[in-house]
Amino acid sequence: MSAASSADAARTAIVTVSYGSFDVLVGFLDSVAAASSQPTTVVVADNVPSGDAVVAELAREHAVTYLPLNANLGYGGAINAAVATLPSSVEWILVSNPDVSLTRGALDTLVAVGDSDPRIGSVGPEVLTAEGDVYPSARSVPSLRTGVGHALFVNLWAGNPWTRSYRNDTDTRVERRDAGWLSGSCVLVRRSAFTELGGFDSGFFMYFEDVDLGYRLGKLGYRNVYEPSAQVVHTGAHSTTSDSARMIQAHHDSARRFLNKKYSGWWLWPIRVSLTVGLKVRSALVRRSFR
Repeated sequence: MSAASSADAARTAIVTVSYGSFDVLVGFLDSVAAASSQPTTVVVADNVPSGDAVVAELAREHAVTYLPLNANLGYGGAINAAVATLPSSVEWILVSNPDVSLTRGALDTLVAVGDSDPRIGSVGPEVLTAEGDVYPSARSVPSLRTGVGHALFVNLWAGNPWTRSYRNDTDTRVERRDAGWLSGSCVLVRRSAFTELGGFDSGFFMYFEDVDLGYRLGKLGYRNVYEPSAQVVHTGAHSTTSDSARMIQAHHDSARRFLNKKYSGWWLWPIRVSLTVGLKVRSALVRRSFR
């Protein structure tokens, strides 16, 4: 079977988003081959409006698809664009940040878990930092109680009960378990479920698109499953830290969008107003601390 026909017949695909990501994409693409023993389609969506010739060449060298976009669509929007190009044979899509390194057999393990139950809509691996620490990547869906408590106290009292509940910190790292949502830094999604939902909500430019996806999968009756026997390393090297104030603002805007969607009933307007005011105040205070 030729490389082209093998890709066309693939059950799995890996999609990632680049925004000047050459330095981290090298390691990511180098790790792809060992992640699965099966044919896998790989797409790199490029959010640089004019395209990135260096990233395009890197994609060519690794024999993966380079998808230049005509605008910066944000993370979820770019993933949606990449998924739209996948062949019809693809049943499972691994959505990943470019600053992730996949370990040997990780994709095969995730797919096996997903295949074990048609109700599983997404499967997430154990996410390790570059230092080997476990990142809490399988969390509860934020509620008014856990979301507000976590936001207010996480920087003052790291072990507070609201943050522990939100992060599911009481669960051991060795157990497969269900979660409210799985980190979009690396998550396997059932394509039919993703399509049923209409993909990521592109209204989230960055942050909370993964929370929203997990929440909507759950509402449709799908399971979000954490599988720690599959591991990836997320260096975080490509996270945007040079403009902390802008990132903080974006995070709070997305949090407000998600909670307003979750509590959308007309009779809940006092809650939405309170959340909007509270998040704006918190965003301003946190941004001030970075000056």
